[in-house]
This record gives sequence, structure tokens and C-alpha cells, in this order.
Amino acid sequence: MTRYLAKWWTVAVPSLALLALVLSWGRDLSTSGAIVLAVILAGAVLAAVHHAEVIAHRVGEPFGSLVLAVAVTVIEVALIVSLMISGGERTATLARDTVFAAVMITCNGIIGLSLLSGTLRRRTALFNAEGSGGALAAVATLSTLSLVLPTFTTSAKGPAFSPAQLAFAAVGSLALYGLFVLTQTVRHRDYFLPVPRDGRPVSEEEHAPTPSGRTTLVSLGMLLVALVSVVGLAKVESPVIETTVRAAGLPQSVVGVVIALLVLLPETLAAVRAARRDQIQVSLNLALGSAMASIGLTIPTIAVSSIWLQGPLVLGLGGTHMVLLGLTFVVTTLTVVPGRATLLQSGVHLVLFAAFLFLAISP
Repeated sequence: MTRYLAKWWTVAVPSLALLALVLSWGRDLSTSGAIVLAVILAGAVLAAVHHAEVIAHRVGEPFGSLVLAVAVTVIEVALIVSLMISGGERTATLARDTVFAAVMITCNGIIGLSLLSGTLRRRTALFNAEGSGGALAAVATLSTLSLVLPTFTTSAKGPAFSPAQLAFAAVGSLALYGLFVLTQTVRHRDYFLPVPRDGRPVSEEEHAPTPSGRTTLVSLGMLLVALVSVVGLAKVESPVIETTVRAAGLPQSVVGVVIALLVLLPETLAAVRAARRDQIQVSLNLALGSAMASIGLTIPTIAVSSIWLQGPLVLGLGGTHMVLLGLTFVVTTLTVVPGRATLLQSGVHLVLFAAFLFLAISP
């Protein structure tokens, strides 16, 4: 194998994770079993990041970021739907909690960590304001339509959409996400490419040999295996998470936060590693693309699934979460518009992320 698959563990760990998923599916986990699965899950996340970077180097940006974001989100949506089907009314807010958590993690956690990593190495992080600004506008629009408006509509009881409103939100979300993908990959691809610094390539990796088609196909297959294993193991661990949350007296919404943290680990690690190579635009592509995919694919799927899902589907956010969401978009706009950021911006995003986590635990 080439140097892109130089380490045996990048193939062995996803295979082990898939085997662990098969053996643990439908079983009650002991404490030691849950710990072992958590270690295997972490290894599968690292392997997923490796294979995603191989694919990204083969297909180039922004296609590489898009592959990882869409792959993770598709499986995340499957996880949400399966948990809602098996959980009944107890999971009425799971889709809302997970999607909101995904937006906060991507727009504050991933962006904050990426800017921190980039600005510690160089004083200023550079990126394309045109592409990142357009992506942020789409994320803000989708978030408001899907998570804020249900709180104020009156056609259905509670913070929920009526069937017609849900159908409109689903079609609108899918259409806007499709338009974003077209813009990112075809019409304005150059807006989403890393910004050269002083006329020089941003990373020596750009001169590395391009992986062969065979290597890329192997990485694509192992990426899918790793991602299925990550989300499947997260589902297996979810009863332990729910039990722990209840035992600690924490709100039910914490379950959605933990699930989002687990499934977004690959994007987080990939974004931070890109930032360390001074490819801040790749980090922003991953962060905003993941937020966009999380909403743009989740809402249409939930709309279709609501045909057979039992119980209410609560999508509207409460007052505290709406304040956090609004502040996040204001701050992210001020970060993105100049096309450059410093250590201060990373600190602001990380403080907002910490506030989100704290208020999730102590509302």
C-alpha cells in the first residue's frame, strides 16, 4: 500500500469496530464493555479522519470536505430516526436537540478550535470571505426556518410545525442545501479553496503524490465502514448515555448533545489538522458544510419519517437556545466577513461553545 495507507491500524481498527458493533448490537452493556467500546469508537474516529484525508487529497477541495460532511450526516440522520422510532414520545425533541447541538458544535466548537490551532502557529488565519460568508448565510437561514419558526407558528399545538409547514421546511431545506453544493463544487468552487499566503502554497502536502485510484477506493470503503461503526457504536452506547444522564439528574437534551459530539468527532479532528497545516478554509468548509448537511438532510428525512413516527415532533427552540443561536450567527458573521481572524476570534467562539455546554447541563 502507498504511504496513504501506511499504517495497518487504519484498516484493522474500522474492521474491529464493525465486528464489535455486530457482537454488541441489541445487548445490554456492562460498565467494562461500554468502556471497551468507547475506546474502539475513538480508534474508528481516527481511522475515519485518515481515510477522509486520503480521499480529499485525491479529489481536491472542496470535494474532500463535502465527502466527509455528507457521509457523516447521512449516517447521523439514520441514527436519529432509528432512535426516534424505538424511543417513542421520550425522543420527541431528539432531532431538534441533535441538530441544534450540531450547529453549535460546528459554528463555535470546530471553528473556535480551528482558529485557535491556526493562529497559534501564525498570528493571522486567512480564508475566503465570499465562500464562508455564503455558507454561513445558508446555515443561518436553515437554522431559523427549521428551529426558530416552529416556536412562533400557530397552526400546530406547541413548538411544532403542522404537516404542511413541515413539508415546506423540508423542501426548502433540501433545495437550499442542493444550491449550496452546486455553488461550492461547480459555479464558485474557487471561493472554497485554501488561500495561498504570500503567493506560496499553504501546505507542503499539496506537493505530495496523489493517491492512486485503487488506494482511494480502499479509503472510501474503509471510511464508510468507520463511519457506520462510529454511529452504530454511538447507538449501542446510547442506553448507557441515557441511563447516566438520568442518574445524574441532567436534562434529556444532553443525550442529543452527546450524540452530536460523538458523530462530529471525525470532522472536528480533520478540521483541526487542516488548520495546523494553515488550511483554515478547509476547516471552515468542514464546519459550515457539516452544519448545512445536518439541517438540510435531517429535516427532509424527519418530515418523511413523521408519516410513521408515533408521538409529537418538537422542533422549536426555547428562549435560551434562541439567544445562543442568534449570538452565534452574529459572532460568526463578524469572524467571517473580514476574511481573516486572530486569536481573539477563536477565544470568542470557544467561550460561546463552553456556554452552550454549560447551559445544556445546567439550563
